[in-house]
Amino acid sequence: MTDPVIRPLDASTVDLFDTLPDPLDCRTTHLRTRYRPDWKRVALRDGRVVARAAWWGGPDDTEPSQINWFDVAEGEEAAGAALLRGSPWRVGLELTVPSGWRDDPAGRAAVDARCAAARLAGHEPLVERFTYRWTPDRGLPERPTRLVFRAEPDDAVFLDALRRIHSVTLDAHALKAVREGGPDRAAREELDFFRWCPSPRAWWQVAYTRQGEPVGIHVPVHNPSGPAIGFIGVLPEHRGRGYGRDLLAECTHFLVERGAEFVAAATDQGNVPMAGHFAWAGYPVVRERIHFSPLPAA
Repeated sequence: MTDPVIRPLDASTVDLFDTLPDPLDCRTTHLRTRYRPDWKRVALRDGRVVARAAWWGGPDDTEPSQINWFDVAEGEEAAGAALLRGSPWRVGLELTVPSGWRDDPAGRAAVDARCAAARLAGHEPLVERFTYRWTPDRGLPERPTRLVFRAEPDDAVFLDALRRIHSVTLDAHALKAVREGGPDRAAREELDFFRWCPSPRAWWQVAYTRQGEPVGIHVPVHNPSGPAIGFIGVLPEHRGRGYGRDLLAECTHFLVERGAEFVAAATDQGNVPMAGHFAWAGYPVVRERIHFSPLPAA
């Protein structure tokens, strides 16, 4: 067997990317995703594409922020690993997979092959997440009345809230940031994401009780693919009272009032309280994601 040839793509060769079968239906998932041809790469063996990967970032980003499409042909895990190892970008990998994939033997085999290739390439599993998509036929959740929501122009207020929220969190990405740099790092990473989104800064809101005590924050956003729940967070001292539902309901109403015809969202599968809030608010699980982090270079 010949060694695979790793080939970066460009506008004249990008059609090669589409020659590999798509058993996980990634194409449907990424219908709204805009990829740059030069951020796509394939591995060829004897002239045939046996692995592919697409790196993604925002329209103004100079480098990709993640890999969010990765496929390998049957038995080509080593070629997929070589493709990832040969990339000039050391970023996280996000596998988008069908909901309930473990119950389908063919789907499970396809996912297992991609996970094996990612591990061979030096990526370690971080977390599995549910992805949601609310649409108007699901009906709007009841709007909360016990909280007051206000825009807050001072970033320091959000940083303080995020530090407190991430001091006790179930979110795997936040926990990783806390391990690496404490709650301050986790808070700043969230704030950087809010700023990166093209939606208005004025959308960020703080939730207060009727007595004026801050309860948490919610950040409705438009990311490059459309409207989404950017962040829902309840301060630790106010947890256990269902405020997450209030924040999610308000965030959904906020986006719909500004023309959203759907609202995307995601949460870690281990975050049982937040998953329960999404189910209550009429957000069906449409896909799942498996997130990997790159191990430090040797």
